[in-house]
Amino acid sequence: MKKLLALCLLFSAPQLFAQPGIGELLHLHESIVQISVELGNGNAGTGTGVVISPEYVVTNCHVLANGKGANVAKYNDGYKPIALKADWKHDLCALKFEGLPFKPVQLRDSASLAFEEEVFSLGYPNGNNVPQPSYGSIKAKYAMDGSLIIRSNAAFSLGSSGGALFDQKLNLIGMTTFKSPGPNGFFYSLPVEWIKALIASKELLSLNTDESPFWALPSNQQPYFMQVVIPYQNQDWASLHAIAEAWTKNQPDAADAWYYLGVADFGLNHAPLAKTELDKALQLNPQHLEVFMQQAQMALQETDFAALDKLSLRIASLDPYAAELLSEKIAALKQTKALPSNK
Repeated sequence: MKKLLALCLLFSAPQLFAQPGIGELLHLHESIVQISVELGNGNAGTGTGVVISPEYVVTNCHVLANGKGANVAKYNDGYKPIALKADWKHDLCALKFEGLPFKPVQLRDSASLAFEEEVFSLGYPNGNNVPQPSYGSIKAKYAMDGSLIIRSNAAFSLGSSGGALFDQKLNLIGMTTFKSPGPNGFFYSLPVEWIKALIASKELLSLNTDESPFWALPSNQQPYFMQVVIPYQNQDWASLHAIAEAWTKNQPDAADAWYYLGVADFGLNHAPLAKTELDKALQLNPQHLEVFMQQAQMALQETDFAALDKLSLRIASLDPYAAELLSEKIAALKQTKALPSNK
């Protein structure tokens, strides 16, 4: 479990909105609270919570699990919950209060989110006493249990579990929950649809559970989108191919399954197969930036400047910074090709 996923206690064209300013962030601070948990060993744990109604604060269950008690703190005031709702499998818990003097956030379903749409997170990482923002965009959406897990590059760290992922109109779109290991980790958020289902469930009175969240299960019991991460990062192309191939058979409409299969086949020197699989990924998701970047890598290797020109335009429409980096590589390749050969 620890080897594969680190616990984090803690579309269309790009959107035309700018990331929020200080004023908007301060407004949202009213809806983000810090959660303190009394642990069985006498220590205290902390996490983040989001106010979704005058009665409920939602957070990750792993922040609360098997604690002796919990409370919500804001502006040096503490608030004790009167009941709990828990979806241990999906790692979503809701603390119920008699009434909170904070403004609830608006909710937006994950199904409406677009790839590369700009987002930002808010949480209490590393002992900060005010919520800290992190900015990024939506990189993937993974079908699971009737909804979509969100992967973004809006990073979060220790203390941010149970924090909020927002769109540019300040709607809550997900709950920051877990990340993959390594320096280039993937950051995952749970969908709003699961929060709505949680609020409709029955109340509990205990924080005790022996059930693990889906992302903390042994590797072979995790969703495919998690199983591919380690072999992808380690360039273990054979293992990646086996997992991605199983994924395409289980979920043939999953664009990322075909993307990772194409990456694996390219790594295994099966370029024709890789091209077909990457094209399949684009059929399923025409805005898949990572597919375009992989195709660009292949075109660079083949010195296919016509393909690179087309790919540069597509990439620029999704991520100007990535397009700039590609442009530099193309320029360097052209310069190399222009140099006279030594005889």
